[in-house]
Amino acid sequence: MAAGPAGREQGTGSGGQPWTRYLVVLTEVRPLRWDGEWRDERSRPERRRQVVRAVDRAAAERIAAAFRAFGMVRAGRQRVKVIAVGPEVTTDLRRPRER
Repeated sequence: MAAGPAGREQGTGSGGQPWTRYLVVLTEVRPLRWDGEWRDERSRPERRRQVVRAVDRAAAERIAAAFRAFGMVRAGRQRVKVIAVGPEVTTDLRRPRER
C-alpha cells in the first residue's frame, strides 16, 4: 500500500498506480421509450459525455458539483452519476472498519 494525501493509505493496482475508487460520469438523458416503458440502464445505458476518475469520495463530490453547474445538467438534458468502483480503504490502521 502506498501513502496518499494527508497520510491516508491508498491501494495500488498493477504498475503501482492508485486504484480508481470513484467514477464521475456525465451522461445524456434519454427520453422515455415510445411504448411508455421506463429506461433500462442495463440493456441500453445512457450515452456518456465525460468520465472522470477520483480517488476519494470528497473529490468525486467536488467534481460532480462542478458538472451539476453545467447548463445542460440544470436544464435536465444531462445527468451526473457518482459510481463507487474500487475497494474500501481503511484510514485507521488500529481498528479496521467492520462490514
